[in-house]
Amino acid sequence: MSIWRVKPVSAFEADMKKSELKKVLGKWSLTAIGVGAIIGGGIFVLTGTGAYYHAGPALAISFIIAGVACVFAALCYSEFASILPVEGSAYAYAYGTIGEIFAWIIGWGLILEYAMGSMTVAVSWSGYFNKLLKMFGIKLPEWLTADPASYTGEGFSMNLPAFLIVLFVISILIKGTSSAAKANNMIVILKVSAIIFVIIAGAFFINVENWTPFIPEATQIVDKTSTHEAYGITGIVSGAAAIFFAYVGFDAVSTQAGEAKNPKKDVPFAIIASLLICTILYILVSLVLTGMMNYKDFNPLGQYPDAIKAPVAYAFDIAGQAWAGYIITIAATIGLISVLMVMIMGQSRIFLGMSKDGLIPQVFSRINPISGTPKTNLMILGGIIATVAAFTPINKLADMTSFGTLFAFTMVCIAVWVLRVKQPNIERTFKVPALPVIAVCGILINTYLMINLSKDAQLLSLGWLVIGVFVYFLYGMRNAKLGKEKAE
Repeated sequence: MSIWRVKPVSAFEADMKKSELKKVLGKWSLTAIGVGAIIGGGIFVLTGTGAYYHAGPALAISFIIAGVACVFAALCYSEFASILPVEGSAYAYAYGTIGEIFAWIIGWGLILEYAMGSMTVAVSWSGYFNKLLKMFGIKLPEWLTADPASYTGEGFSMNLPAFLIVLFVISILIKGTSSAAKANNMIVILKVSAIIFVIIAGAFFINVENWTPFIPEATQIVDKTSTHEAYGITGIVSGAAAIFFAYVGFDAVSTQAGEAKNPKKDVPFAIIASLLICTILYILVSLVLTGMMNYKDFNPLGQYPDAIKAPVAYAFDIAGQAWAGYIITIAATIGLISVLMVMIMGQSRIFLGMSKDGLIPQVFSRINPISGTPKTNLMILGGIIATVAAFTPINKLADMTSFGTLFAFTMVCIAVWVLRVKQPNIERTFKVPALPVIAVCGILINTYLMINLSKDAQLLSLGWLVIGVFVYFLYGMRNAKLGKEKAE
């Protein structure tokens, strides 16, 4: 049983032909999935964290660095999607090029990207939901809205809204991809409109003094449990690494390739279009946000403790524009649902691909004949995500998400290069220009950003990958369909 065995392209093509998933997604629905995942995670969630713990006003530069890093990976994803339009994303690409052990590690790492990303967004949604309730005079007790690490009181606590929103999203996804895509399209229109509103309206309330100094001097930030190195050039780079999870959306498009009407053309288009649209919006919003509100005011132990969870809404509040805060809070509360929806959908499709290959139990590849969705897969996933989101602080989740994302992107850059060398004659409807240069740049910048993540995130993520290797040798390698077929 070789850990280096490669799944042939013909096997992927056979999987596509017998797939029970319904082909319901067109070019713009796929683009909306990308935009739906991207907008929310970065703008509504991590702008506060990135500004306070990392870059200060220079957060815009962090977004540019992260966006450039994404361009290299996006081009590589696009070429793969034009060859292997199947569920599984980077996992499937690695399985078809560099071998089973790498595919497994990537698949295991993608759990950090999508599952941890889902948890991060669920926690942030809770922050915006609580703010929305307060606007209408309703205040939930702290023990029902805070994880144990953030809870300032004594006794039991959990983030109940984060728990419940995951279960709500799961109920939508179980009904079918078509209805989920329609719901996502409507939410995306709302979100993009809200973001444009933030940029235009917020520009009138910018205090340029908040941008001075644009790159604050390097220093240490001490909170309840740890010390953080922040600001300066190092802070900008670590900020790019920390917010990188915000760009997860474009590769979520590739996880839906199995449900696309014309995947070889539409998936590459949607990947690049969604990335470009959202990168521009990110840069503009981060400039407006840090101009409206001093980056020091995002301190979770300071005057506005909830601002780090709902930064955009609080920026308008502090600027004395509470009316705008209402609009932003409502848009963000609704908008984050689509981010959560896309991420959970992406994770379930990766599990679906791994299960079809025998690397994880078959229960994850069972398709409900009525809805055409992996119902059991979604229910198990939803239960785990909801529980962890209810009891874990947001900064730990976000950093581990970034590690998983950067790791997957690095491996895709390697894999597309390997496939170009090994099988140059495969039909490619999209080809990466100057591939060696693009791939090397992608590998270097993603690796560099990984190195600049917090030590806790690195250790936890590496620990997760080590556990994954053990699981592979104990279960995945023994049960892989490719191994069984070769044995026969």
